Amino acid sequence: MTDPKPWTIDDAAPGEQRHAPATLRNRDAIVEVLRDILPDYGTILEIASGTGEHIVYFGLQFPDLTFQPSDPDPDCCQSISAWTKREGVPNVLPPKQLDAQAAEWDVPRPAAILCINMVHISPWESSIGLFAKAGQLLDPGAPLYLYGPYLRADVETAPGNLAFERSLKSRDLRWGLRDVADMDALATQNGFVRESLTEMPANNISLVYRKHD
Repeated sequence: MTDPKPWTIDDAAPGEQRHAPATLRNRDAIVEVLRDILPDYGTILEIASGTGEHIVYFGLQFPDLTFQPSDPDPDCCQSISAWTKREGVPNVLPPKQLDAQAAEWDVPRPAAILCINMVHISPWESSIGLFAKAGQLLDPGAPLYLYGPYLRADVETAPGNLAFERSLKSRDLRWGLRDVADMDALATQNGFVRESLTEMPANNISLVYRKHD
């Protein structure tokens, strides 16, 4: 695992795109999961888009969908815009500066919500906000997709993830790897049921939740 903000900024001027090396390693594996769960049309909202590399790549892979990026960090929003312009992706909208804990989300009504590598690099209240707002915004049957490292009671945690957990806690005691059981409980509280758990590169997993009737 890597630093909580694993993008390179040493040679990036304000407003330029940042680069997260892990994106190149996991984006195709994520796309394979998304092919099975995303709708044929509609707006796909990403929470915590980071550098913007994932959502720009998704825009290229799913040209019939519209993608709405968001991030609470204004520098990330500038990076998202820079990547979108650089790659010339017409179906990625301008980013929204948005925190998952915000009382209101000023976003188009989504057909699906994606959240990649946020849950462990944020307070638990951000996950609460994510599921609460997803429960309000998504129609029955719509997916909420999460990606990242998680703990599981029946699976031994990889040494790299344990080291990453210590690193996260050293930076902010509110951060840390979450247990899948806790995510499932939060999902249930907000009208979701977990549809699948998929093993992913570098000891990460994909979690797919569906809003039920």
